[in-house]
Amino acid sequence: MTSFSSPGASISVLGIDPGSNVTGWGIVRESSGRLELVANGVLRVRGASFSERLSCIYHGLHDIIEEYHPEEAGVEQVFAAKNIMSTIKLAQARGAAVAACASFRLAVQDYEPTLVKKTLVGTGRAEKKQVAFMVARLLGRAHIDGPLDTTDALAIALCHLTLRRFRRLEALA
Repeated sequence: MTSFSSPGASISVLGIDPGSNVTGWGIVRESSGRLELVANGVLRVRGASFSERLSCIYHGLHDIIEEYHPEEAGVEQVFAAKNIMSTIKLAQARGAAVAACASFRLAVQDYEPTLVKKTLVGTGRAEKKQVAFMVARLLGRAHIDGPLDTTDALAIALCHLTLRRFRRLEALA
């Protein structure tokens, strides 16, 4: 675990990497200046109709939020893909994820993939494996189990916590 925030402060953040086939999720707690991996995983929604996939994303994240009670959430923004239909499906998957958070009145912050990478790795063009390496290091682990969708989601949660700290410091200035 890595020390960051003021002593006594505690917050848990859900990071979400939305996808129409695989949605990564991860929860990080910052407590008394330490980062802790709470839980992470993926929602695999292949083989169903598209509306059923969206329902799986919504209900899967709803159950995760209900179990772990995060206070805030960070969600990756949709990037414009070459295939417009892929972009639309990704946006709809993201909408299902945001709706699940909204059903618990979680504050949701959007993050561009390049901002997440730059915040954790130092460059907005970092490879997924570089991001996974930094996520593991920040959480005091040799590696994080699971596919890269989970480390991407954890990276979003870590980015949220980092930028949240900066926003709080700016408000004090």
